Amino acid sequence: MKTALKRLIAQMVSLMGSTSGGRYLYAQIVGAAMQRTEAVEHHGVGLSFAVPNAQNKFRVDTFSEKEPETLDWIDEMTPGSVLWDIGANVGLYSCYAAKRKGCRVFAFEPSVFNLELLARNVFVNNLAALVTIVPLPLSESRCVSTFNMTTTDWGGALSTFGESYGYDGKPLVKKFEFATVGLSMNDAAELLRIPPPDYIKMDVDGIEHLILKGGVPQLETVKSILIEINDAFQSQAQEAEQYLAAAGLHLKEKRRWKGTDGSSFETAFNQIWNR
Repeated sequence: MKTALKRLIAQMVSLMGSTSGGRYLYAQIVGAAMQRTEAVEHHGVGLSFAVPNAQNKFRVDTFSEKEPETLDWIDEMTPGSVLWDIGANVGLYSCYAAKRKGCRVFAFEPSVFNLELLARNVFVNNLAALVTIVPLPLSESRCVSTFNMTTTDWGGALSTFGESYGYDGKPLVKKFEFATVGLSMNDAAELLRIPPPDYIKMDVDGIEHLILKGGVPQLETVKSILIEINDAFQSQAQEAEQYLAAAGLHLKEKRRWKGTDGSSFETAFNQIWNR
């Protein structure tokens, strides 16, 4: 059913593109979709986010339910702290941390499809003074490599930089790619002069352990890290634990969304490590 609907939509778009009137109508539809926003409130903090498609509407509709541990973690931050949001996607948690705690947020997001929504969300919430967008991937070291993507949808995830595997360690089904420059956490601090993080949120779907390896000095001073780890991806889980423990951090808790029960994501947890 979905495949047939997608085929029908593709045919309609192709037909619209064949005439000047159709192209104008198509441009108006896309523009109107990008301008759509939806409001959300959590713990008295009101935010608005762009919802151009079903993916982003779902993110907003489940804002308080999908990752309550992430929101609780942000609620406990020291006001005015520096947060590195590594894998910021469209910026829901970057915006919440900035508005809730006045955090100075550095939102790392390399997806060219997510960057526009991330920027729009920062702007519509009047947070440009607090949220800095860093449109580069982080990894183990500084290099030029390929950002491999499973989708070109706005708000999409499950992509990776410089590797051929995904969040579960299995081969990535790639639908789009582009070459870009990747940095380590140490490069970000030393070359870009980004202030060292008090807190790190990391969700990059598979290379978390590599980013940790390239950021050991930053880990030694950070107060707390929230990181998504897939227990079934054993090398990722073991190496991440090794780097975090060596930095003097201790696992406080790990939680996952109940909506992943029975799916391939049910072994992926948000882990919270504190000093």
